[in-house]
Amino acid sequence: MSEPLILIPARMASTRLPGKPLADIAGKPMIVRVWECALAAGIGRPVVATDSAEVLQAVEAHGGEAVMTREDHQSGSDRIWEAVTKIDPQGNAEFIINVQGDLPTIEGKTIVESLAPLRESDADIATLATEITGEAERTNPNVVKVIGTPIGENRLRALYFTRASAPYGDGPLYHHIGLYAYRRAALEKFVSLPPSSLEIREKLEQLRALEAGMRIDVALVDAVPLGVDTPEDLEKARLAFVD
Repeated sequence: MSEPLILIPARMASTRLPGKPLADIAGKPMIVRVWECALAAGIGRPVVATDSAEVLQAVEAHGGEAVMTREDHQSGSDRIWEAVTKIDPQGNAEFIINVQGDLPTIEGKTIVESLAPLRESDADIATLATEITGEAERTNPNVVKVIGTPIGENRLRALYFTRASAPYGDGPLYHHIGLYAYRRAALEKFVSLPPSSLEIREKLEQLRALEAGMRIDVALVDAVPLGVDTPEDLEKARLAFVD
């Protein structure tokens, strides 16, 4: 079986944290930290997909691999697909893993777990979630919830994603983690689709796949990796690297 590709999209146009990919975390740019986490997963070739020559140079200066992509991509999915066509034009990689470039503390085992549902089933896409334990998260629209039906131990088949508190009634709610593994053909299909009505309404790109009849399976994991969106998040990430 061919080795998966791990693609890490990175752009410099963050409004809440300008220059985010190059933010220093314990002596290395954040994007390099994420690349190192992907490398530590040990399951595939990690490549940063960027629209910035500065990011490309920073990754390569630390021994990583990066590829330039267009500036006008509307999403990370579009960016990684362009990268895939450049670095694997023969189509050797069956699986593509999309790791967000602002997860500097993500564990390699978490990346590995994102791929497991694709190896176990005929799902098109796989992603991650964790059970919500804090009451504030249940009602926070910035915490995306996945609604799914159990299909095995620590596995769900996604039925819907929402910013609302759902499903109603007694039982667990699950916090969706925005890390995706795709079959190559599924990623190619996904980026060819126009934005869907529910995607636009909820502002959740993954709904496009569900509305098109694609199957998304979910692996349940123990915790949500720290995402860096604000200066406060960056300080938390820096503390994680303090001995």
